[in-house]
Amino acid sequence: MNLFRRLRDGASDDAERVGLYVDGPNVLRSEFDVDLEDVRTIAESYGPLAAARLYLDENASPGLIQAGEARGFEVITTSGDVDVRLAVDATEAVASGRIDVLVVASRDTDFKPALEVAARNGVRTVALAPGEHGRSDALQNAAQDALSLDADVE
Repeated sequence: MNLFRRLRDGASDDAERVGLYVDGPNVLRSEFDVDLEDVRTIAESYGPLAAARLYLDENASPGLIQAGEARGFEVITTSGDVDVRLAVDATEAVASGRIDVLVVASRDTDFKPALEVAARNGVRTVALAPGEHGRSDALQNAAQDALSLDADVE
């Protein structure tokens, strides 16, 4: 399902709280040409954002950090493994009941367990791939909704 179809079909009217977690090193790559505004728009189609976090490693450029902040993301930079921090934060948001929908933007199968835990706890799960050629079938299959940022997204 692409962005246009998701927006056309409409989101839930229940105003569910959405947690958006973006794996910067795996999504913000030149071969994908991802616009963070598109990522945010897709997540917001599920309801209001309770969290919008962009995870970057310690080598992220100041320009990338500023771009994330300018688009309303809380930018988390870590010297350790970005994947571990993102998965722990997302799972903690699920366990604490702060979100009703978990959106993970990545192409990394490391997030499959976080999606599975969320689903078992009654949280709707969404795997957002940076593009059709950047999708992880395992991650997409673990989520209730599997979306891609297609080349035709404006």
